[in-house]
Amino acid sequence: MILLIRNLTTVALLLILSSCNKNDDIPLVGITSNAYPFPNHTSYQGTHIKPTNYSQTALDNQTSTFYDEWKNTYLKNDCNADEYYILSGNGAKTVSEAHGYGMMIMCFMAGYEANARLYFDGMFRYYKSHPSMENKLLMDWKQLSCNDSASTDDDAASDGDIDIAFSLLLANAQWGSEGEINYLSEAKALINAIMQDEINPDIWVVKLGDWSDANDPNYYYGTRTSDFITSHFRAFAKATNNSNWDLVIDECYSLVNDIQSNQSSISGLMPDFIIHTNTSPIPSGQNYLEDTYDGDYYYNACRFPWRVGNDYLLSSDSRAKGAITKINTWLKNVTSGNVKAISNGYQLNGTPINNWNDATFVGPLAVGAMADVTSQDWLNALYSELVNNNDINDGDYYSNTIKLLSMITISGNYWNPEI
Repeated sequence: MILLIRNLTTVALLLILSSCNKNDDIPLVGITSNAYPFPNHTSYQGTHIKPTNYSQTALDNQTSTFYDEWKNTYLKNDCNADEYYILSGNGAKTVSEAHGYGMMIMCFMAGYEANARLYFDGMFRYYKSHPSMENKLLMDWKQLSCNDSASTDDDAASDGDIDIAFSLLLANAQWGSEGEINYLSEAKALINAIMQDEINPDIWVVKLGDWSDANDPNYYYGTRTSDFITSHFRAFAKATNNSNWDLVIDECYSLVNDIQSNQSSISGLMPDFIIHTNTSPIPSGQNYLEDTYDGDYYYNACRFPWRVGNDYLLSSDSRAKGAITKINTWLKNVTSGNVKAISNGYQLNGTPINNWNDATFVGPLAVGAMADVTSQDWLNALYSELVNNNDINDGDYYSNTIKLLSMITISGNYWNPEI
């Protein structure tokens, strides 16, 4: 009954606002109630640890303070007045990956962020106005300006769409779907589009994007390990009542086991890209899709401990725990517990690529360390490195956004409405 009254009140107030120009930047303070306000302190299911060198209040405050810095740096609405996006830089306005991150962050920070729904809805409109040429429900992966000319490169990247779809499920749980945007309906439509064009139906592996098809087996049977977003897939299965998502989860963990058993038996590290997923999976070669390090644990695969760590914390899946604990144990031993010895990048045999590190790698590793109750000192050191030695000005959009998302999990504020 309380939920019904709350939703009716929200609908009534939204109707009052409907006569206003939707371009007016009207904050929803006091209008939109939040079912999961930050901080919500999710009861994680997997046996885990959290940093003990900071109090829970400090973890929450560090996360919200860094969120403010992140928002002030990257949240933009200089295209259409009723649209928002996350500035990714490197010659682009934004990419779908950044957009998915931003939409999730608004849902996680709602309650602390008074205008979270306003910003989220603006980001939803931006997503809808930049469709892929291959499937209009998916998002064009990169925009160079506010008014890009249409091109054959206007296709989709799987991870951005997967995060956007999950954010819509978060939004439905956070605010309900009775307002201007039916979040649940939009989520289901996008989830079905992802299954149609970004999942390989031959073997249930996550494709690189909607542009990959059977005409080019080199890419059709390739995948990006940072797209093994198994916690999201659990939500997709329940939201759409489609058990094929369980097959996708199983394939993700099958590939992880294959690589860790045959390609990285010592380190447990994942490569940025895996090829030959339909036969004998191996890391890709150099310049498969992006750069020289495509077959290494580099700037894509660095997200793996965060993605799979989230799944373990919420589902307690033993496959997730085994995968990230193997990496964590190896790295803790090879560095003798010195987090400053972590490299931004490794060959799968454990050879460091760089002699420095930042939040891009440290944040996800800290999330992964939460799964190992014997790693308290290691986790404490990782988290201290993350919050004390990586200022907003030290990194770019990518490292700072991964840092924030990692902090949301580490502080106990990551949640999945379907788990």
